[in-house]
Amino acid sequence: MRGVTVPLPPAAAPTPETTRTRIGQEAARLFVASGYHGVSMREVAEAVGVTKPALYHHYADKESLFLAMLDGALAGLARLIEHASAQSGLSAQLDTLVSELVDSAPEQRVGLQLASELRHVSPERRKSFENEYRRVWMGGLSALFEGASARGELRADMPPQMLTRAFLALIYPLVTGTPPTDPQGTARALLSVYLDGARTRQG
Repeated sequence: MRGVTVPLPPAAAPTPETTRTRIGQEAARLFVASGYHGVSMREVAEAVGVTKPALYHHYADKESLFLAMLDGALAGLARLIEHASAQSGLSAQLDTLVSELVDSAPEQRVGLQLASELRHVSPERRKSFENEYRRVWMGGLSALFEGASARGELRADMPPQMLTRAFLALIYPLVTGTPPTDPQGTARALLSVYLDGARTRQG
């Protein structure tokens, strides 16, 4: 019918959860670009498009906001451990872990860059986060290797803790520096070297 206009539905008002997500995205971007001391709460508020009082409604201060970014990164690592732990056998567990680690490499790089600024927060809160990191990530990895050792899947002449550190040293380059051309292929090759060795197989 000509001359009849259909009113558009009103735009959905941002919810507290979507606002917090937006704050997290912009704050992480700014902290990575400028470092902890190079970012102000005013800049974060402007980037998000909210007022400073609105930003302070979600986070008491810059330190709380920064640590929330790190907590988010740690939650991502916890999910990797959870998904890996659900698999049967160390080979499947590490395959799942490495594959998902590579898929989330951009987020992991952000987490590492944020962690490099951790020295700027108060000693008490820094220690609290570091303890939680050791519990969630290092503890989770150690549990995978200790479980494999108990099942007889690992060589007995090296403790699980040493094998855990060797695994970390091998996969660390996957989420640092320039990404490889074929991230998943590189990850599978490194995991194969870790599990099977680098020497050619004798027929």
